[in-house]
Amino acid sequence: MNKGLLIADSGSTKTDWLFSGPHGTQVCLQTRGINPARDARNNIYNVLYHDLMPSLPAGTEVQTVCFYGAGCIEPFSQTVREVLEELFPGSKVEVESDLLGAARALLGHEPGIACILGTGSNSCLYDGHDIIRNTPPLGYILGDEGSGSFLGKSLLNGLFKGTLPATLKEEFCETYNLTLPDIIRRVYREPAANAFLASLVPFIAAHRTLPAIRALLLDAFRLFLRHNVVAYHREMPVNFVGGIAHQFTDELVEATKAEGLEPGIILKKPIDELVQYHLKSVQS
Repeated sequence: MNKGLLIADSGSTKTDWLFSGPHGTQVCLQTRGINPARDARNNIYNVLYHDLMPSLPAGTEVQTVCFYGAGCIEPFSQTVREVLEELFPGSKVEVESDLLGAARALLGHEPGIACILGTGSNSCLYDGHDIIRNTPPLGYILGDEGSGSFLGKSLLNGLFKGTLPATLKEEFCETYNLTLPDIIRRVYREPAANAFLASLVPFIAAHRTLPAIRALLLDAFRLFLRHNVVAYHREMPVNFVGGIAHQFTDELVEATKAEGLEPGIILKKPIDELVQYHLKSVQS
């Protein structure tokens, strides 16, 4: 029997899974995203039953499931826990927020500051066991500074209000085949506006050496640090996880230093470190 540990790192669009079995065997999987603050119970069940279960190796017996995800706060996390307990009877099930997952991946059992910079953004002060302080990110409309959606919004604002070069606007419209009415419709009339805004990040990445785009990145990251991280008032490194943090490491490090803070660890994904965190917890 292939007994082991199943870890999930879930966002709204995709979930990374890693099954760690005996003798160091590992299997990586990916399913659709799960966000219990958004998804009904039957949708969560369908993702787990139809996407995850058939992909697990034959003979797998999951002893422990640790699910970290966006929207996994009470009372929403209870729905994910109930579905996992139904599909993995007899297993120990733990459901936590993606922010606690980031802190555990970045810091293990050490205290520190952990931040997420992906489609959205978040941050916390972590004492080595629990999150003891969190500046509310407030989502892509009211906050999420430094995130993919924030960068996309800043790009569109600069292009169409004329603070970015006109030649860049022409290239953007040609690349994406979008007009201003198209953009207004996508942002204000269609669902998942945050994902649409974040989908524009590759254009920013392709032009990151332009002074105006470099300034856009630095401004966004410094705004994130000033509005979220500085509030913790701690003389300790600032650690990051997420696709935006990893893709724009150089600009993020520069922005962190410019705010008088010390940059720490930067990870693209937390899942490998989360597996190690839980394996060490079992062994200790």
